[in-house]
Amino acid sequence: MTDYRLTTVETVREQGSWAFTAREGDADREVFLVPCADEPGEETEGSAGDGPPVRAWINRCTHEDQRLHREGVGAVTRGGSVVCPKHGSAFDACDGSCDNGDAAGTTLREIDVAVRDGAVFLTDDDLTYLYEGLPDDDGDDDGPASSSHLTF
Repeated sequence: MTDYRLTTVETVREQGSWAFTAREGDADREVFLVPCADEPGEETEGSAGDGPPVRAWINRCTHEDQRLHREGVGAVTRGGSVVCPKHGSAFDACDGSCDNGDAAGTTLREIDVAVRDGAVFLTDDDLTYLYEGLPDDDGDDDGPASSSHLTF
């Protein structure tokens, strides 16, 4: 598989998150990128750092089938975590783990990406890039059902 150039680290940092749709087998998958490293860097796979300065995750909360990144809003982040807008569980942006709320003890599914010369590339052999952004809302995810309606 040839690596597919998605966007730049700078764009992910400026927007707070960035989403795309990919194909896995017969199914489309929503994926979003979020900044991970505190400092911008040119880290690549095999570097001495902790990996790429952004991470990619499947766009679904592990507790309920809720989008974590929504078009027009992006992903709600706070203190290095991605927060589920429905029930408030916070997933570590760098390792995907959750230690609070209804999703405690679960981990987001990571998608392999690499960073080279400031650009982010899809390197996951199981996915084929389709397009930037997310599919149109299918009507079952009109936002959080809770009263918190988290935005930051």
